Amino acid sequence: MSDQIPQSGRLQAPNSPVAPTADIRPHKGQWHGEDLSDNYFWLKDQGYPKVTDTDVLDYLKRENAYFEEMMADKKTLCDQIFAEVRGRVKEDDAGVPYVDGDYDYQWSFEAGAQYRQWARRPKGTGQPFSIYFDEVAAAEGLDFFKLADLAVSPDGTLLAWSADTNGSERFTIQVKNLVTGEMLADTVAETSGEIIWDAAGQGFFYVIVSKEWRPFEVRYHRLGSTGTDPVIYHEKDSSFFVHISRTSSQEWLVIRSADHVTAENRVLHLARGIDNLVEDLRLIAPRTAGHDYDVDHGWHGHALDPDGQGLFIIRSNRDHSNFDLLVQPVTGDPGGAWQPLVRGDASRYIHGYHVFKNFIAILDRIEGLDQLTILTKGGDAHTVQFAEDVYECGLGANCVYDTDVVRVTYTSMITPNSVFDYHVSDRQLSLLKEQEIPSGYNKGDYRTSRIMITARDGVKVPVSIVHHKDWQKGRGAPLHLYGYGAYGLGMSPSFSSARLSLLDRGFVYAIAHIRGGDEMGYDWYKAGKLENRTNTFNDFVDCARGLVDIGYAAEGEISISGGSAGGELMGAVLNQAPDLFKGAVLHVPFVDVLNTMLDDSLPLTPIEWPEWGNPIESQDDYALIKSYCPYTNMGNKAYPPQLITGGLNDPRVTYWEPAKWTAKMRVMTTSDSLIMMKMNMGAGHGGKSGRFERLMEVAEEYTFLLMCFGKD
Repeated sequence: MSDQIPQSGRLQAPNSPVAPTADIRPHKGQWHGEDLSDNYFWLKDQGYPKVTDTDVLDYLKRENAYFEEMMADKKTLCDQIFAEVRGRVKEDDAGVPYVDGDYDYQWSFEAGAQYRQWARRPKGTGQPFSIYFDEVAAAEGLDFFKLADLAVSPDGTLLAWSADTNGSERFTIQVKNLVTGEMLADTVAETSGEIIWDAAGQGFFYVIVSKEWRPFEVRYHRLGSTGTDPVIYHEKDSSFFVHISRTSSQEWLVIRSADHVTAENRVLHLARGIDNLVEDLRLIAPRTAGHDYDVDHGWHGHALDPDGQGLFIIRSNRDHSNFDLLVQPVTGDPGGAWQPLVRGDASRYIHGYHVFKNFIAILDRIEGLDQLTILTKGGDAHTVQFAEDVYECGLGANCVYDTDVVRVTYTSMITPNSVFDYHVSDRQLSLLKEQEIPSGYNKGDYRTSRIMITARDGVKVPVSIVHHKDWQKGRGAPLHLYGYGAYGLGMSPSFSSARLSLLDRGFVYAIAHIRGGDEMGYDWYKAGKLENRTNTFNDFVDCARGLVDIGYAAEGEISISGGSAGGELMGAVLNQAPDLFKGAVLHVPFVDVLNTMLDDSLPLTPIEWPEWGNPIESQDDYALIKSYCPYTNMGNKAYPPQLITGGLNDPRVTYWEPAKWTAKMRVMTTSDSLIMMKMNMGAGHGGKSGRFERLMEVAEEYTFLLMCFGKD
């Protein structure tokens, strides 16, 4: 194919395979007195979530065939990159053992295996590990396999596990006797995958998903029961999703019902028995619009816990947008007075925590930089000291409540993923494991930094950068810029072994921490949603231009990528500044925002209204979304090359969004740029499920990027 893609990567030679075209079938709707036309409405199978329309399937298959044709002559390069990326993966890898109950647990990969094996041994014995669940065996013969949860009963004798076998994120729960190896008859389908055992191990709680794929109902399954499982909680509001968890103390079930900005939590004591489950549910605080909170439990014997039942520890943005940590006695009234433990402020953003018997581990950010704070019962607090200035830290498997040790995860853009134990009493970090790169990796060969770029409205936006030590400014080397910017999900400056294949070929890799994420606090999120949504797109474009201005890239020598809501970002910035970018990768892109937000039959639409607006009810929201929706605003412009991906079974960004974008782009663009779509016909939002299959998709993406820069 080297004779088909000229050096610029933008134009296709006349002898290139012919790109598929989708039929133009005009469809018109009317909203707020205004016509809304869509020539590719027909690509949504009206029988969805089943997709059987032969015209739709034929079009998707032709797109996949075209992708294979266009990549065929690049197979050598793609295989080379795949070999590089796979060579950095330890084939017989294993996780750091962790304690839960009476056992040490560990996952591992055998050499060549796509999936994990899970093993355990009696705690502290040093005996060999015994496999109690084998994903390889469970996935045998399947094109897709995703494990959601492994839940061992309190006495250690039973395993409940949940898996999705087609990418639809509808998980089936099964139960196995770990003593005899027998599979029990207890099977529950159409769940979210979450499993919480009761304290006696007589049964488990789970969440049912609706036919539209909304987790909405908590049920309890008693082992051996063949009737309909009783409903513990039913969420009537179609804009709220339901999830379940267990508190750090292991004592309480938490039922959280929430959209993106408002939450309501109920708790149920797991040892109360199963006769009056609904009556025993306790509300922590009733939902109030804009109040997001979550709850944990612990700190038995604290001065505020006179009855010895422990305290509910609540993370809430009721009083400050960057969240506070507050406490409520177990015997307190729902929504009653909460006493403050830690206050958030304009520079400190509390975004996570875990409660231990004698302290709380708090994940917070100061001026956008991660840190881990330890708060003791006595009110003393200290910050864990790490070696680097810019990094990502998190909490690992912390299943022991009464302990002095916190399991911590750590990474930076040049430090491979690492696992530490932090010993609270002597304030020491112990490195347990750093990700091994079998093909070799020298951290000293790379450089990373964080810079601030001023956006058009004067706001300073952080950008994380990594490159090879031999790279120099002003040399016109390729730059790849990644972004997301939605739902308050910040993008961390983390390590990627696959990314080395770009860095070693002279690329600079940058992450734009644009508004819409929460990198700089919760207000950073609010500054990129609803009426502020265009800040996200402007930030990204301004970061790209700012990187050019300070010598990180030459004009027009920037490739970009993003997925899901980040794919929406890609579409919007391509519409705004197509000439700024050398090429773009849109993974499962949410590009048809207007039509999707107008379709309340889709499971994610009502829950998304607090993020984007409700164009059904509000004419202002309709006008706003219409003004920036990537699919709606595509114009006759010289768009750069694009690789678009999708999943036929994706319940989050439905397959027709990338399909419609691709079909319309081919008609609208005034350039001869390469436009390719790869639709996973047996997968969902996350692409392929096997670890090496996923790496091949990375190799395909990197091959495309190299083609864009004429480095193929």
